[in-house]
This record gives sequence, C-alpha cells and structure tokens, in this order.
Amino acid sequence: MTEVADQFTEERAGEVTRISHWIDGQRVEGRSGRSGPVYNPALGVQTGEVDFASVEEVDAAVQAAKRAFESWRTFSLSRRTELFFRIRQLVHEHSEDIAKFLTLEHGKVLSDAKGEVARGLEVIEFCCGIPELLKGEFSEQASTGIDVYSIRQPLGVVAGITPFNFPAMVPMWMWAPAIACGNAFVLKPSEKDPSASVFVAELLKEAGLPDGVFNVVHGDKVAVDAVLEHPEIAAVSFVGSTPIARYVYETASARGKRVQALGGAKNHMIVLPDADIDMAADAAVSAGYGSAGERCMAVSMLVAVGGAGDELVEAIKERLPKVKVGSGLDPDSEMGPLVTREHRDKVATYIDKGREEGAKVVADGRESAPDGGGFYLGVSLLDYVKPEMDVYKDEIFGPVLGITRVETYDEAVRLVNENPYGNGVAIFTRDGGVARQFQFDVAAGMVGVNVPIPVPVAYYSFGGWKSSLFGDLHVYGPEGIQFYTRGKVVTARWPDPATSKVDLGFPQTR
Repeated sequence: MTEVADQFTEERAGEVTRISHWIDGQRVEGRSGRSGPVYNPALGVQTGEVDFASVEEVDAAVQAAKRAFESWRTFSLSRRTELFFRIRQLVHEHSEDIAKFLTLEHGKVLSDAKGEVARGLEVIEFCCGIPELLKGEFSEQASTGIDVYSIRQPLGVVAGITPFNFPAMVPMWMWAPAIACGNAFVLKPSEKDPSASVFVAELLKEAGLPDGVFNVVHGDKVAVDAVLEHPEIAAVSFVGSTPIARYVYETASARGKRVQALGGAKNHMIVLPDADIDMAADAAVSAGYGSAGERCMAVSMLVAVGGAGDELVEAIKERLPKVKVGSGLDPDSEMGPLVTREHRDKVATYIDKGREEGAKVVADGRESAPDGGGFYLGVSLLDYVKPEMDVYKDEIFGPVLGITRVETYDEAVRLVNENPYGNGVAIFTRDGGVARQFQFDVAAGMVGVNVPIPVPVAYYSFGGWKSSLFGDLHVYGPEGIQFYTRGKVVTARWPDPATSKVDLGFPQTR
C-alpha cells in the first residue's frame, strides 16, 4: 500500500530519498535529468531529491488526465459521493502520516501539521455533498410547452500550483472540489516539500479513484510554464506570492484559461483601547509566530490605537520567552524552523533593516534561536514601525511581528485600506457597534472580529482583495464549485408535431 511517513524520521536523515512524479495511477521516475534537494529544516540536512519534470513529462500527466476525464465525468453523483466518503476516511486514518511529511520537509511543529490536515479534510467533507452542490434550477412552462433548466458541467483537465507553506491543505482546497465536480487534476506542488502530495495520491488510488484522475508532477519554472501554456488544461489554481500570482494569471488567462491566483498578504490586526489586552496579546503571538510566520494569513502588523500601544507591547514581550522553538517532532515545541536556510537568512535581514529604518527592536529572534544546524530563527518584535519602512511594506513571511501606533480608529482603517494587499484583517474590541462598522469599512476579503486568523470554514470561500487575488473567484466553498464547473442552460420543448411550423421571427416567451 502506501509508504508510511516514518521512513523519513530524523534518525535516517543521512539518507537521501528520491521523490518521483505520480502519473496515471503510479509513481513515475523523472527522465529530465534535473532535480532539486529536499531538506529536513530542523536538522539542516538534505533528506530527499525530487525529480523536476520536463515539458514532455507535464504533457504525459495532462494526457493521462485527459484520457481519464472521458470516463470520470460520466460517474454518477452517487458513485462520486461514495468515493469521496472513502477518501475522507483514508485521509482521516492517515492524517498523522501526512502530518509527519509536513513536519519533516516543511519544519512546522507536528500539532500545527495535524491542524493543517484537519482543515484540508474539512474541504473533502464539504465535497462529500457534491450532489447538493451541483443542483441546478428548473422552470416548468417558461413558455407554452417549453421548460428551461440549468446545469453545471466539469471543465475537463484542470491544474493546481501550490506553495510550500501548506503542502497538504492547499492542494486539498483545489483537487477535492475539482475532482468532485468531475474534472481530472494535475498538481504541481512546491519542490521544497513534495512528499505529502505523492502520499495523498496513493491514498486516492486506494480509495478507488480511477487512474489518471489525479496526477502529480514536480518541478520548477519549467514545469510551471508547461502547465500555464498547455492547450489542454482548461483552468489553473495558484497560491503563492503576489508577483508570481500576477505572472500566473497573466500567462494562463492570455491563453484562454480560467484562473484563480491567490497572492501575498500584509495582514493587520487592529487593537482598540477597549480591547482585552491579554486576549489580544495571546492572539498576536499565536497568529504572528505560528508556523514560524510562514502563512499568508499570519498577522504581521499590529496596529495599536490610542493608548493601547504600551500595554500591548509589554503583554506581548512577557509572552515571547515562553515560546519554545525547536524540532517539530518535539511535542514541547511550539514553533519550528523556517523552510530553507536561504529563507531564514532573508527573514533575519529585516531585523537589522527595521532598526536602521527607525523601528525599535524589542526582541531579536537571532538571539533566541536554538543552536545546531537547523534553519531556526526565534521570535522577533519590532515597535514603532512606520508605513514607509520596508518591514511594513514587504511580506516578510517569517516570525517577525511589527507594531505601528495610531491615534484613531479612522487612521487604523486607512492603513489597511491603503495597503496594496487585502487578504485578511482583524479587529480586537469589546464594542459591537465599532466591530460592525469595521466590517463595513475595511477593504479586505476576510475579516476577523476578536479572531486573529479569519480563515473561513469549508462551506464558505477563501480569498482576498486587491493584490492578494488575481481572478474573479475565491478558493473552495461555493466559489470553488463555481470555478471548476461551467453553466449550461437548456431550453426544451416536447410538442405535438402537428403544431410545428417555420417561424423566422425572434423567439417569443409568451
């Protein structure tokens, strides 16, 4: 059956495992001659070598998907539902195995990895209701003897390009609704932590998914461009940085593809003077440093309004020494390493950059990072951050939390609305009227009221505004179903042949 994730335990970190593609229901070793390293971030050593697909290998996956689509689209909704319940059960049973892959290749702590799988599983559960989700509408006797009804049909072969920070959850956001709707899917996961995707592919096969309906090709820009330019891929879903999201959207849409490309973020958490400061501090530490800050929904900027600043900073400062940084497999660890050495070093530069630009370094994560060869950076806190500073403008994507201070609610809202990103935002207050006004005023796709990371449940849709989204439709939920299907309206008449006649006039509905 499947290879268990325990094969990549830290005790075997000296061994390098080859990670291959999954095409037409089986592992397929790459033939391009190109590959990339996969690391255990907690140890700083290479544990895997992932094959990089050529244009021809991407095409092989697409052709397998195209062949599978012809029969898969004919599967009844009842059979798809039965299959998705089996998928749901297998993912649930192997959730810890999947989580171990995430911890050992991404670095996040095991509890966080399990939480990621659980949130992805929610989307699979949502898709178990696909018969209800694909129901159309029917109008009897729209005109004399004529009925009109609507249906939604799959697009064909669709693809997903997913990021390193959620190697299991984000693919589930895409392939689950895509396949449930009757499409065949080609996944290009991050080359930094690719093993979970192949493991899940094996689970789908065990569940009974026909060969070719789900395929995985690994790689770099060559594989990405092959997906974006392939004439037989009808739609592309993407999650990643804003510059790449824009590139994906422009490249794929120029070739007639439907595209949803989710970009970066600079999420603000506004703390009003009436807020419960201890609650806000707990939320800020959790949302700012969870998963080492490598989350597009992480809180990266706190906006302290009025007199809330000093008390909030002190409350956060008290909590920082208690954050245990270490290996994700250590049950006591609360924050693991960053995904690569290069990314860790880049994030660390923002601490000095913030100091040079005039921010106050309250905590320097380099001083609290664990010793050893892992890609560790401790928690960092910068106070008195100004909007013109790079540490404010850039998506740092690491455990660096900034605080800016404003005098009024209006100034805080203006900061959020003038920011080029519009992914998520949160407000902490005891005033229900202010909170209601905030959700009306703020320009962001996801809003939290005393909730720091407002990721929607699976039966709503995930996505931002402004430069955080390119395309019209958000991911999963009702918009996900809409994205992976297209509407068709049927007008039908079954008249008495004796009433038939030639009529060159405009169709009438009277």
